[in-house]
Amino acid sequence: MDLSVVVPVFNEEENIQPLVDEIRAALEGQCDYELIYVDDGSTDATPERLRAAMAGLPRLRVLRHARSCGQSTAIRTGIKAARAPWVATLDGDGQNDPADIPRLLARVQAPDCPPDLRLVAGWRQRRQDNWLRRLSSRLANGVRSRLLRDGTPDTGCGLKIIHRETFLDLPYFDHMHRFLPALVQRTGARVESVVVHHRPRERGQSKYGVGNRLWVGIVDLFGVRWLQRRARVPEVDELERA
Repeated sequence: MDLSVVVPVFNEEENIQPLVDEIRAALEGQCDYELIYVDDGSTDATPERLRAAMAGLPRLRVLRHARSCGQSTAIRTGIKAARAPWVATLDGDGQNDPADIPRLLARVQAPDCPPDLRLVAGWRQRRQDNWLRRLSSRLANGVRSRLLRDGTPDTGCGLKIIHRETFLDLPYFDHMHRFLPALVQRTGARVESVVVHHRPRERGQSKYGVGNRLWVGIVDLFGVRWLQRRARVPEVDELERA
């Protein structure tokens, strides 16, 4: 299997089938893949919509949290269950374009791919959000970039391809998905950014606002900086038998 696609969702009943159909259209015939939805304790009709989608797509697997644990935990649940060496993640609200996934996958499969490349992050150059969210994101990215020096213009983009084993070796904490480039670089691996499409939300309601992102993000930012300063990447040689 070439790729596992992990989609965390919480109360996204209106977006389930349209996004499943788009992912299938983008990947069928392009690679051998599986699609893993992680329902993070939804209280609407999301579980029923996922069960209906499974009937039409054998590649679709559905995991469900008994109660909501947050997006980072949902992503980790999906990646732990994944069977491919590379995992694509994208948000379940339909704003990430699944048609971008093959380009990100092609980068890690290319003959000239650097051997230490472990994360390809989407870069939403033209965000389709309101002015307040664009402004807050620009400010947050600027502060994060200066403090963590991760060289990544858009860590908040949900569309990424990451090496599964590398992800599972990362320190786990709530909201870690916002700092994946810095955490991957902390291991000594390479991160690249690729421009991707971003679309306006057409169905459902956003679960995040400026308030519930800002203060938690500040605390996490200093936590990740603490992890960076204590990282050690050893060079290991194994002795030959005499």
